[in-house]
Amino acid sequence: MGRAVPVTGMTEQEAIHVADVSEGIGGDATAEPGSPVELPVVDVLTGRSFITGKSGSGKSNTASVVIENLLDNGFPVMIVDTDGEYYGLKEEYEILHAGADDECDIVVSPEHAEKLANLALEQNVPIILDVSGYLEEETANELLLEVVKQLFAKEKRLKKPFLLVVEECHEYIPEGGGMDETGKMLIKVGKRGRKHGLGIVGISQRPADVKKDFITQCDWLCWHRLTWDNDTKVVGRILGSKYASAVEDLGDGEAFLMTDWDESIRRIQFHRKETFDAGATPGLDDFERPELKSVSSDLVGELQSISDEKERRESEIADLRQELEKKDKRIADLERELEEARDLSNMADQFAQALLGKAEAPYRGGSGQSTAAGREGGDGGDRDQSVLKSYDEAVAATEAGDGDATEPETSDAGGDIEVDGDADAVTRGGDADSSIEDAPNDDPPVDDVDPVTRADVAESALRFDDAVELGTREAVIEELRSRIEALPELSQGMLRHYRREGVSDPVAAHIDAGGDGDSGHAYSRHRPIRRAGLIRHAGRGHYAYAVPDLIREAYADRLDEESVREIVRAVETAFVPPAERSYPPDADPATVTGGDVADGDDRTDGEADTPDADSILDGLVENSERADGEGSEGDADGEPAASAEGDRSGPGLSETARRLAERGSIRDE
Repeated sequence: MGRAVPVTGMTEQEAIHVADVSEGIGGDATAEPGSPVELPVVDVLTGRSFITGKSGSGKSNTASVVIENLLDNGFPVMIVDTDGEYYGLKEEYEILHAGADDECDIVVSPEHAEKLANLALEQNVPIILDVSGYLEEETANELLLEVVKQLFAKEKRLKKPFLLVVEECHEYIPEGGGMDETGKMLIKVGKRGRKHGLGIVGISQRPADVKKDFITQCDWLCWHRLTWDNDTKVVGRILGSKYASAVEDLGDGEAFLMTDWDESIRRIQFHRKETFDAGATPGLDDFERPELKSVSSDLVGELQSISDEKERRESEIADLRQELEKKDKRIADLERELEEARDLSNMADQFAQALLGKAEAPYRGGSGQSTAAGREGGDGGDRDQSVLKSYDEAVAATEAGDGDATEPETSDAGGDIEVDGDADAVTRGGDADSSIEDAPNDDPPVDDVDPVTRADVAESALRFDDAVELGTREAVIEELRSRIEALPELSQGMLRHYRREGVSDPVAAHIDAGGDGDSGHAYSRHRPIRRAGLIRHAGRGHYAYAVPDLIREAYADRLDEESVREIVRAVETAFVPPAERSYPPDADPATVTGGDVADGDDRTDGEADTPDADSILDGLVENSERADGEGSEGDADGEPAASAEGDRSGPGLSETARRLAERGSIRDE
């Protein structure tokens, strides 16, 4: 017949009858064998105790007898069950069985800790905290830690007698060290819990493995049968040598009971538990599970709401994690697409450079061979020739009849080829076998690659010269500012670098302006400022700031230096921040580079002559018939070093423009 646990309050029972005196060594001489042994309830509920004995000696039965007597009198307890053997108490008592198994009344996690403590202390609900079903030891430890913390904190306020029973306590408070936060919290309860009303019972089959600081501070201890030397030595140190040998002969359920309240050591026989023994060793008999009592649905409902909230959060977290994975995958896809786009961009740049070389070369005395071939050698030349030939065929197929093609002028097969480019331009020798096949006469011109003619150069020079002829400095300033303002932002940054450094190289200027160290990118963004005449080649792959030179040439060197600086300052407001304008532009490139001149030039520093119109128009590149062994000096990154005359043939040379105007016409090629 089952017994319900009263939850309205505790009884006035002051002691519980748990055992009887037995005969043998260590027996109580003042009591007859069979005399009752009682434990004071308050000392049991609020004290510290230790129950030990080898497997099968009766230690778990002893704990169950104590718990049954407390429950009979309405005193709630919490049992930390590490082996899932205390659920048999539900045969007679309404106990909340919480853990991780489906057999539990409710599956709990660390989020339930506060609610479990509230039920135990404020609603007098006895609880089996079954940690045997958790797959992860960390989860079980965290649950126990949080529950004990909540009990300790609430007892400081409530000060209500309450007992915490911990099975296999050596796993939490080991003697050999390695104690985690859960063990430290249990030690804290053992040392300070009594003053708040929170008692603890530690149960272990190996006393040698339990921290001695815990054992020696216990108020009452039960020593069941022990046979291992290390364990009997512990008995000898605490009880005495005669008990160390006698403890090996104790019967099942028999123990030495040591208590502080009467300062005695008695040999006693504990009663047999009345509820189902779920911890008994299985035998050959059929196992019959008893009918277990259920707790109030309201209690389970409160805990279930916490579980539902946890599941909802976990579901949301899973959804967010899935969404994050999708975004990570999308980012990876975009990064891959970006890398592919960069590869395509590089291919497009190389293709464009090859087309530019093909379009420009006939006007510079070359054979139309791709500039990329100069970098890659013979194999690269064959590849570029194949690309250009396919491109010519595609253009001829799609644009036939749209316009007449002009057959470009070619040079001798054995002549040097020089292409005025940036990152990809080189100077190299060629032969008839490596030259690109000329386009047929009926091929239309490529719309996006215009050939460079002398007329184009002259027109650019005359436009600037016309501005000078207006007779105002404002016209010169406006012309140069418009050139600068038309530059891309990164190119303007590179121009600022040249202004600040005087002489530098495109890659350094590109990095200083915020770009990367890729030479192809650097020369691509370098090209606009060079073509605008704002910088000039200074030899050995370096360029010099040329705005002051443009102004001097515009006025045919008739302005004094103060006036030149004044106009320079006005022009530089278009791209130089106010904080940098106090830095003067550097010197003339020839001065900076120590008079570096083109091969074969006998002029000294500062004595460069102004070339005539013919030499300018013919000097777009180095003369293709230069003597063998006198090839122009190329940049480290592939851009040719232009001659002094070639460098001064850019836009903005007013003297050149005037000479061209006086001629009245431009000589045809």
